[in-house]
Amino acid sequence: MSDPKAVLLLLATLVLVSGCKNQPIPKPVSPVALGEEPTISLFINKTGERKNIKIEEYIQGVVAAEMDTNWPVNALAAQAILARTFTMENIKSGRIKQLHGTDASTSVEEFQAYDPSKINDNVRLAVERTRGEVITHDGNVVHAWFSACDGGVSASAEEGLAFTKEPTPYVKGGGQDGCLSITEPKNKAWVARIPVGQVRTAVQKVTGKDPGPVSAASIVKKGTSGRAEQIKIGTVNVGGPALRLALGSERVRSMLLTDARVEGGELILAGKGFGHGVGMCQWGARLMAEQGKSPEDIINFYFREIEIQKQWE
Repeated sequence: MSDPKAVLLLLATLVLVSGCKNQPIPKPVSPVALGEEPTISLFINKTGERKNIKIEEYIQGVVAAEMDTNWPVNALAAQAILARTFTMENIKSGRIKQLHGTDASTSVEEFQAYDPSKINDNVRLAVERTRGEVITHDGNVVHAWFSACDGGVSASAEEGLAFTKEPTPYVKGGGQDGCLSITEPKNKAWVARIPVGQVRTAVQKVTGKDPGPVSAASIVKKGTSGRAEQIKIGTVNVGGPALRLALGSERVRSMLLTDARVEGGELILAGKGFGHGVGMCQWGARLMAEQGKSPEDIINFYFREIEIQKQWE
């Protein structure tokens, strides 16, 4: 005769398995041997001062500069994970050490934005909530890319940045985040008009080739997210990401183009989104945070095959 308690335990187990089998399994923060919070050296570009600062205090200043401090705390916290990861990866590479003899600088062109005057309670809570957390892939700290608005679909590093220096399988291209439902109107649709003389100069700068009189333009290659990877300007093919930077990334807001043509002595580019679209989309992060997603959930949406490791208390 079977044991009634054993039967009840089996039934309970079956109910639990049945009820959970369709639920996504959350990815936990991976434990590692915790060290002490690092102190980093920071070059203040405006004054030339060099100072030592605890990394979590530094990250507060970065998050405050990179994202609207009134946004949901979990969106700010996702930005904090990226900022911390970016900092650790760049310190390891030694790029700023060669320039200024420090770990980091306050220049957005050299390192990342930094503005401690904007720090508020939201930022402090966001940084504290993710204290010590960095993103790794196969044990290595990743390139922690992000953009303002990916136009509703994320790009791979190769597509959005023409980055081929090393494989980046952890960057998820083609992720649809719904950011256009809440972003600013200028990110939903924009048009740039650039005089053909400026375009000709930009193409020469990027490719070293003269496209001749610019009378036509067309997209010749799109990536999986729909971004223009190659554009034909006159007689010359030019990389989309490089052309955007040469023409001005504020003017040509993205390479997620809906139109490219020459008309009335101008190159007309129309598109949606703002930024390269690689990694985390800030507007997408805001939307997910408003939907109750955790900072780690947000990171795991935009990156894959990663671990979020807490490296210090």
